[in-house]
Amino acid sequence: MSTATGTAGTTGTTGTAHTPGPPVEDSGYGRVFASFYDRIFPKDGYADRAARQLADWHPGGGALEFGAGTGRIAVPLARLAGPVTGVDSSPEMLALLREAVAEAGVPVTPVHADIRTYRDDRHYGLVYCVCATLSILLRPEEQRAAVARAAARLAPGGSLVIETHNPAFVHGLHEGRRRTAYFTPYPWPGTGLQTYSTLHPETNLWEASHIWHENGGSHVGRELSRLTAAAEVDAYAADAGLVLADRLADWTGGPYREDGPMHISRYVHAQPEGAAHHDDAAHR
Repeated sequence: MSTATGTAGTTGTTGTAHTPGPPVEDSGYGRVFASFYDRIFPKDGYADRAARQLADWHPGGGALEFGAGTGRIAVPLARLAGPVTGVDSSPEMLALLREAVAEAGVPVTPVHADIRTYRDDRHYGLVYCVCATLSILLRPEEQRAAVARAAARLAPGGSLVIETHNPAFVHGLHEGRRRTAYFTPYPWPGTGLQTYSTLHPETNLWEASHIWHENGGSHVGRELSRLTAAAEVDAYAADAGLVLADRLADWTGGPYREDGPMHISRYVHAQPEGAAHHDDAAHR
């Protein structure tokens, strides 16, 4: 879970100039989840594995994250591979990201911006959009626009990495039913996530209402996302001039399975290294 809608213009500590755009359209995800997001998605060893894999795919030259959230990936990646520009629409999530960056002392620049329209004056060796951020964009044309924007910022020889849910896995949880409920235990005493899940096949949307339980208390949040198959992401990437280079099931390096929970895909430029970048004007 992460949020990434909205746009604004700032200049961050990495020296990147971000082009001003329309007013921010925030989905409200951060207002709901920010206070307990790091409990649902802890900054743990698995997050560090994700950062290490991304660092392995990063040829250098700065990284750009679409949907940076609280810095779960950006902070450890910056320790490993240098400056990260972290884009997110949620003021609440970005406030937590700034706190994490200040505490860690790493080169991460938080930016309030819209991944569908984001532009700056740089190209990056690594652009990544993980933890199902792409699926929070609810229409295919929005998802395609975000991938095009990411590709436009990618340097020759660089990698674009996208992670989101496998629709087949989500449908499998439902076992043919439109609605289901399940409980996910967490390792800390008295904690767990209770989820009420609804499929909307007419729009390919997935609605999940969550109750986070901890120490006798609870937090409630609802999210809506679009189930996005790996083949769709491949098509968006191809439209942006990229080709698939790797596909994993998880950040431990497991082989991709169509019925697995997630798909992690790495894309590179289809043209030879050194060819011209996408014309930004085509994405204005």
